[in-house]
Amino acid sequence: MQEQIEKVNLLGMSRSKMEAFFLSHGEKKFRATQVIQWIHQHGVSDFDHMTNISKGLREKLKEIAEIRFPEVIYHDVSADGTKKWVMRLDGGSSIETVLIPEGQRGTLCVSSQIGCALDCSFCSTGKQGFNRNLTSAEVIGQVWVALRSFGEYNPGKEKPITNVVMMGMGEPLLNFDNVVDAMSIMMDDFAYGISKRRLTLSTSGVVPALDQLGDVTDVSLAISLHAPTDDLRDELVPVNKKYPIKELLAACQRYLDKLSDRRKITIEYTLIKGVNDRIEHANKLTHLLKDLPCKINLIPFNPFPNSGYQKPSRMEVETFQNILASAGYVTTVRSTRGDDIDAACGQLVGRVEDRTRRSSRYIKMVNVTDGADEKAGLVQP
Repeated sequence: MQEQIEKVNLLGMSRSKMEAFFLSHGEKKFRATQVIQWIHQHGVSDFDHMTNISKGLREKLKEIAEIRFPEVIYHDVSADGTKKWVMRLDGGSSIETVLIPEGQRGTLCVSSQIGCALDCSFCSTGKQGFNRNLTSAEVIGQVWVALRSFGEYNPGKEKPITNVVMMGMGEPLLNFDNVVDAMSIMMDDFAYGISKRRLTLSTSGVVPALDQLGDVTDVSLAISLHAPTDDLRDELVPVNKKYPIKELLAACQRYLDKLSDRRKITIEYTLIKGVNDRIEHANKLTHLLKDLPCKINLIPFNPFPNSGYQKPSRMEVETFQNILASAGYVTTVRSTRGDDIDAACGQLVGRVEDRTRRSSRYIKMVNVTDGADEKAGLVQP
């Protein structure tokens, strides 16, 4: 019986890897450019439709390669126009991808892992536990699927997706190689042509990987800070126990030093009522960031079941913002988008086959807490 060849998925191949693939099969390097254009600019997943490639090569590619993208199992549109896709991956787990339209801009929020290993206390994704890293094809596949929902992508026309943020499920720097490959495809002029200023990677602060990132790419950077002191950040973002704030901010400066242009880092700060939203926290934050070129994005907490946290009032958010602005920081408040379809920041959960068993522990803890509240008369029947 003839041994079946495991096909290579070309969807997630960066230009350099695609060129190496064709060279290894006795073909010219320029075939990589042709195939990248067919896949990412024309949305073609069938080799027979690649008309500027010889029939012989097309037949050869059908034997050794494939173009396979994530399967959409759910798609919804919020009242504010936000779109959410749930995509099922190999192994049965799911990820979520969100597109936020705003005027002439469309920002796609892309996931990098199934679940998340970091367990930030205010993030619903972290409570689902962790399954695995996405492949580069599964990362870029989210962009491919989202663009296809608008019909055929034409680089010469207005783009429905102008910005991409690696801010979906997972910590991108814990899936370093696959995320870097996918981002290189996003920026490739023969694929999606997204500017380095419009492609943003958000990290909770994996310092060694952040230093490595500056050696291989120059995308924009966002830091999930959420607290002005180590004691508080240890509670909210547990990775801080390994890489405390001082080390993280030093790594941020090293990243900026490697860029060829003047850019600012975006500091993401989720405001949680009574936890990190007080005047003293704002004052400490202004002092903490005084030497780092940055702008600050405040994110009012988006509730999810049994989180134990609350969203601050509009007045509390404005007070916090005004303190930062008065200190000279460009400070914006992220508007809550897509919360009616659970697509807001921190609400993405997918369906995760959890290898860490964190989700079962969380559910057990919630049930115990709910039981205690009911006994105390805090839960209405």
